[in-house]
Amino acid sequence: MTPITIKETQNPTIIKFEFPDFITQNQSFEFKNIDEAKNSPLAQQLFYLPFVKTVYISGNFIAIERYNIVEWDDVKDAVAEQIQNFVTGGGVIVTIDETSKKQPITVYGETTPNPATLKFVVNKMVTKTAVEFKSIDDTKPSPLARELFNFPYVKEVFIDENYISVSKYDSYDWAEITLELRSFLKGYIENGGTVLDETLIEAPKVEKQKIENFDKLDTTSQQIINILEEYVKPAVAADGGNILFDSYDPAEKRVKVILQGACNGCPSSTFTLKSGIENMLKDMLNDENIKVEALNA
Repeated sequence: MTPITIKETQNPTIIKFEFPDFITQNQSFEFKNIDEAKNSPLAQQLFYLPFVKTVYISGNFIAIERYNIVEWDDVKDAVAEQIQNFVTGGGVIVTIDETSKKQPITVYGETTPNPATLKFVVNKMVTKTAVEFKSIDDTKPSPLARELFNFPYVKEVFIDENYISVSKYDSYDWAEITLELRSFLKGYIENGGTVLDETLIEAPKVEKQKIENFDKLDTTSQQIINILEEYVKPAVAADGGNILFDSYDPAEKRVKVILQGACNGCPSSTFTLKSGIENMLKDMLNDENIKVEALNA
């Protein structure tokens, strides 16, 4: 058997062990603990390693997320050898229940405040990470987004939790394309297509609200992030969008944010920023001089 190749990812806590051939067909698996890994003898064995946090199995690779008790440079070769020996010895990587290969999926379209964007809601979680794709060149982490860009009317794609927001070009009418998109999404997800490979996602340059950076921010920035997370994000998510904190300038009292999905380019986004978010921050921070600006509005 050809030796397994060790590949680093954009996330330093996750490393990939690639096989020369596919080990799954159009299916992805994510295991958070040994109990979840009942249909993967290999994943169960890996969880006996104290530093293994999550095991991903997809396509031609196994990816492992580690706890911070070790560095990958110290253990990756030993893990690769363990995986190699397991497979060479006839061990089963993952068993697929034939009856559950195709799970019934429902997908329905919801309008958003942005007339150019429609939100397709799925009756299951498709990702834990919100990701926006502006073109087909950005879609390496998402085979689903890549397929969507093959439709001539798809301009942008935003994926989060249990929905996919699709933005179209103005020359197309939703009445003519909604059914085709909905049918495609239903079939793709129902047949086990990969929505998102989270090991390939690059950390967004604007996600300064990540936990590891949060404590380094000034108190006002922390308060702004908490307000956005608790009060604003749920509302914009309901409309198929997302909002990210970028920065706060204490001299100008200016808050900069990034709008994603349906919020980006929405005709009502300026009104929402000024009359909604800005007023909320002024009130909750007790500062009438606060200004909110969207970097991509």
